Amino acid sequence: MLETVSQGFKSATERLRGLRELDESNIDEALRDVRMSLLEADVDFVVVKDFLARVKQRALGEKVETRARDAAGRRLKVTPGQHFVKVCEESLSELMGPVDTSLAKQRGATSVMLAGLQGVGKTTIAAKLARHLQKQGKKPLLVAADVYRPAAVAQLQTLGESIDVPVHAGAEGELPPQICQAAQERAKREGHNALIYDTAGRLALDDELMQELEEIKALVSPANTLLVCDALMGRDAVNVAKAFSQRIELDGVVLTKLDGDARGGAALAVKAVTGVPIKFLGTGESIDRLEEFRPEGLASRILGMGDIVGLVKDFEEVVDERQAEEDAERILKGQFTLDDLLTQLRTIQKLGPLREVFAKMPMFGSMADQVDEGELSKVEAMIRSMTRQERRKPDVIDKSRAARIASGSGHKTKEVKDLVGRFGQMREMMGNLGAPGGLLSKIPGMGKIAGGGMPTGAMDPSALLAGAGPPGMTMGGGGRVRGQKADERKKNKRRQARKSRQKGRKRKK
Repeated sequence: MLETVSQGFKSATERLRGLRELDESNIDEALRDVRMSLLEADVDFVVVKDFLARVKQRALGEKVETRARDAAGRRLKVTPGQHFVKVCEESLSELMGPVDTSLAKQRGATSVMLAGLQGVGKTTIAAKLARHLQKQGKKPLLVAADVYRPAAVAQLQTLGESIDVPVHAGAEGELPPQICQAAQERAKREGHNALIYDTAGRLALDDELMQELEEIKALVSPANTLLVCDALMGRDAVNVAKAFSQRIELDGVVLTKLDGDARGGAALAVKAVTGVPIKFLGTGESIDRLEEFRPEGLASRILGMGDIVGLVKDFEEVVDERQAEEDAERILKGQFTLDDLLTQLRTIQKLGPLREVFAKMPMFGSMADQVDEGELSKVEAMIRSMTRQERRKPDVIDKSRAARIASGSGHKTKEVKDLVGRFGQMREMMGNLGAPGGLLSKIPGMGKIAGGGMPTGAMDPSALLAGAGPPGMTMGGGGRVRGQKADERKKNKRRQARKSRQKGRKRKK
């Protein structure tokens, strides 16, 4: 997601690394990389120009406190490069925000009309939005107001059945404005307190489409009118948003397929060009994959710093908090098993694509593009081929057992041994972190975490085992840390040097 933009900011930060002060010349050099990446990402030229001017003014105009103190009173050193990153993060957040993701109500009910061109994913977003409102305790009703696209009504009905939400479809020959009005009356009768109108789209903007949307708005007065845009359209998505906003009053934009867009021009420019904020992001095909848009979270991810708030929200959706705390306590005591790892792998799979999960992790955001999506399935297959005893005590897995597990999972014996070895290292590392006097207990404010109880989703060993490894290490095939071989070579050299010294002493004697 947004790799093109991220690369520009990464290059700019690298240029400023090691500098003692910021001046106009080195700022201009750094911003040249940012300018190129934003234009390549299909961001409007005027937006790019204004953004760069704002960043330059702040970077040069603000006084940089090179010495500061953190919450624990420790002295910290702030570099010019870190100041530049902070300015970029704040400016990106302002460019895309502020955003209020709450949906307005009218007469006690939440009503949303979805508009947009054909093929942008309106029907899927209608179901995702219904699921989103359902989680908030509302009783939604989906309205099939697209009578032109073949199978549009059937698609919405299928999606509605999957989340147990009824769909109101009109009689044959009934026009969309009348269908929406009848749905509104049905919602009152049946006690539905949320309505989502899935309107028709066109392959291109035309007056007939706009007129129909205006008639629906006049008849049912939806409290929220959201435009659904496809991020893959790039600058065209912004132009479409501009055209719609000129005819009907929009309250927000839902951006789809951003996870499949390396450029991200629509996300960065739509608010600046149209004044209409992005309210939601539709990512992936699952009905649960609808994110409330957080400009600061996306800005942080663009800069490779992850999005811990977004990650915690994702974990809260799929994790039982009490169970997570119990698991975390055992993990930090080095007592977790491969059964625990298998449970965590399944939890991660519920969060969505592994690359997105890593992009939100503060220490691993820059490594997201190195993650192999197939690693989770590979690790799960190997664990499922083990006996109960082998999962609880992986140390018992010898050569013959590893061969049997490999045969049962469809992988190589070496891959099974690598998994067991990495698991042992991870268990030992977690135990050392959580032990009394360990690393976590020495970090201010982390003593309670080290002693037991832990924020949901933190220190997740399965994510490390399944494709990325600790910071600073790159992964080879099967998730193996390439740095391991180098460490082994160093150990062998030291061993050989020790033996030669011992031989030399014996000769002298």
